[in-house]
Amino acid sequence: MRHRLLAAALLLLTVSAAGCGRGPGPSAWVESAGGGGAGTDAAAPGNTPHATRSPGSPGSPAVLSRIPTRDKVVFLTYDDGAERDPRFVEMVRERRLPVSLFLTDSVAGPGYGHFARLRAVGATLQNHTLDHAALRGMPYAGQRAEICGQQNKLKSRFGIRPALLRPPYGMYDGTTLRAARDCGVTALILWRVTATDTDTHFTEGPHRLLPGDIISVTPDETPGPTLVARTTRLLKEIEEQGLRVGRLEDYVRPASGTTN
Repeated sequence: MRHRLLAAALLLLTVSAAGCGRGPGPSAWVESAGGGGAGTDAAAPGNTPHATRSPGSPGSPAVLSRIPTRDKVVFLTYDDGAERDPRFVEMVRERRLPVSLFLTDSVAGPGYGHFARLRAVGATLQNHTLDHAALRGMPYAGQRAEICGQQNKLKSRFGIRPALLRPPYGMYDGTTLRAARDCGVTALILWRVTATDTDTHFTEGPHRLLPGDIISVTPDETPGPTLVARTTRLLKEIEEQGLRVGRLEDYVRPASGTTN
């Protein structure tokens, strides 16, 4: 009986020691990175993971669909081309909107002068690949060509090498993270909120805007409200919920010091 009690005590001590050796579990903000979902850039439910940090080698880019902050800010992001409407340039200038534009060369390239004007009034320019190819599953060389190729285009045209990448369709894998890191990218930017022509959609969590939300404003692909009208509607919703627009790049600080 004494031997059994001693063995049980030793087992209990062993289990307790193992438990004390564990670090804290993953929080709501940090998980192991897997891959984004499939679909269009206007994310469907489940298309975007929580903010994550990639496993494996140090220095791999963070993967963010929200920003962990107590500040009452959300972030406006636009993909591909952000309609070449001069009224949008004026809106960004007049309202001093700190918008982030994720540019695809094959879409934005013919109108880079428009984006130079947006940059001049405060917008920041980031990477959305050369040709808007779905990266997940693509070999390393192909992913690197898509990401680094657009880095080089933006460097040549604007003198910048963006620190942020939005993978097309929100799709990525471990190879994307490796290629992005090797191209000088420090974070993959996804989204929790999608603003369409007429409504606001949430991929996960509460169906309301939260501090730190990254909002993807979809391109205008059908007849309907202009980009200015859609942004105006969204700004009203943001203000009604006691929030304001923050500058994404101020909250995702690149370790390399790369800036716009």
